[in-house]
This record gives sequence, structure tokens and C-alpha cells, in this order.
Amino acid sequence: MAGDAVELEVGDRTVRLSSPDRVYFAARGETKLDLARYYMAVGDGIVRSLRERPCMLHRFPTGTDGEKVHQKRLPRGAPDWVRTVRVHFPRYNRHADELCVTHVADVVWAVQMSTVEFHPWNSRAADTESPDEWRIDLDPMPDASYADVRRVAHVAHEVLDELGATGYPKTSGGKGLHVYVRIPPEHGFAEVRRAAHAFAREVERRCAIVDLSWWRKDRDPRSVFVDYNQNARDHTIACAYSVRGTPEGRVSTPIRWDEIDSAEPGDFTLATVPARFAELGDLHAGIDDDVFRIEPLLEWADRDARDSGEDVPDLDEL
Repeated sequence: MAGDAVELEVGDRTVRLSSPDRVYFAARGETKLDLARYYMAVGDGIVRSLRERPCMLHRFPTGTDGEKVHQKRLPRGAPDWVRTVRVHFPRYNRHADELCVTHVADVVWAVQMSTVEFHPWNSRAADTESPDEWRIDLDPMPDASYADVRRVAHVAHEVLDELGATGYPKTSGGKGLHVYVRIPPEHGFAEVRRAAHAFAREVERRCAIVDLSWWRKDRDPRSVFVDYNQNARDHTIACAYSVRGTPEGRVSTPIRWDEIDSAEPGDFTLATVPARFAELGDLHAGIDDDVFRIEPLLEWADRDARDSGEDVPDLDEL
């Protein structure tokens, strides 16, 4: 039922895809081959979001109804043209050679290895310890609605505008929204996370449904958490154009700010996004041209620490 292997011409490279007819997404019956063709259709966008970043893979060897494997190290058997980047994990005194995408064929080869989701670092191979991407993750608690997420997104947009920062929103592929801001790779993870926390506190001041309580159990179940911890070292979220491991194959999809109130997370799947991409192109195409320096946020963090006597909790101390 999985079918004979096929060879796909991906730019100037050839990728062999085994078991192309294996169903990966139960809702409509899309297959491994459909997944590979999806990533080829959005090739410019997925490569832009992954380019030269260490990338953790979420693999589903038997399809998204089966077991999910979180894989940091590059799977064995990669062609010699697939690049890796070595990252260190000080807590465990270990390292891993992770996928480092430079070509859409790298993505399609990862699909051959049963990868559905791509979760890149917010730093690049040239300096893995210096993030160049600030990530704003609007994470609804169980009783919060998507309308609540939209409300917080508008407040976040307002604060970004006041800072002079250009945010690039996307659906998460789940119940939340992400906003990415390009920053110069001049600060470490701790400073970027501290800046992200200062931003989250300002959004909390302006929006009563935001709850930044540290422990999830302490948050109002109707609230939205602005998850600044997604900027911590080795914390990753699905990139733009990544398919998610859901039966309907939802996609984490770039949207315009004026689409926030009309776009529904379920609108964007591997069945619908290629046509949208063909019509609109990559809505994140300009992100590298809109660089924001985080010093104003670090000043906010200093102010908040002075006023409250507390700083952002250190993950290593918890």
C-alpha cells in the first residue's frame, strides 16, 4: 500500500522518496508524496524560514496518527549535499549535528526520513549563540478562545508599532499565533529572552486577558500567555510553512496583520496553502530587511526590575 519508491527532481538535485503512497494525514488521505510536493510548492518560503538554522525534526514514521519522534541529530543516510551545524548542550555536556537547510532538497530529503514538522533555532550556523530572531508566541490557555488570541495580537501589534519594530505574524498551526521580528545577532539568548519578557509585560499591562504567571497551573484558564520563553536557548517552535502533525495537515502560515480578524487556523492546510503561496508569494519575504535593535526593550527590562525588585526568572535556576 506504500507504493514503489519515486525520484523527485528538486531544483538541481534528485531525492529518492520511498513509500510515497503511505497515508500521513487521515482527514483527507494525503500521502508522504503529497507532503513532499507541498514543501516543493512553498520551497522559497520554507527555505527562507529555515536557512542556515539548526533544526530539530518532528518525525512521524507511520503518519501523523502514529508515534512522533523528536530528533535533534541528523538522521543517518543523508546525501553529502545535506549540511549540518553542531550545537552544544551544556546541561548534559553533549553536542548534536542538526540539519542546516540551505536548499529545498534538504527539506524534501527530511520528508523522506518521515519528517513532518521543522522546528529551527532562532540563531544561525555562523553564530549559534547569538539569535537574530525575536519570537512572540501567543499561547492560549485551555478556556481562551481564538478571539482572545486575536485581541492580544492587536495589542502586541500596537506595542511593536510604538517601538518602531516590524512584526511578521503567522498562525501557529494550532490554537495560537506567532509574530517574528528580525534582530541583529548581537546579544545572547538570555538578553533576547529578557527583552521578550519586557515586551510581554507591556502587553500584559495593556490587555487584561494576558497572564504571565510563571507556572501554567497558576494562570487563569481563560487567559493568553505571551510566551517569552520561546526565545530561550534550544527552545524551538514550528517555522513558517511547516506542516503540523495533525490529521488535516494544518500549516503554520504567514498572514497579513489585516487578516488577523478574518483568518481561521483551520483555513491553512497542505491542501490550501500552495495556491495561497502561488498567489501571494511569501509574506515573510521582507523580514531580513526589517531589523530591530532590542536596546529599548532591555531598558524596559531594567526599569521593570527596578520597580518590582524582580527580574525575569532564570530557567537554569528552576
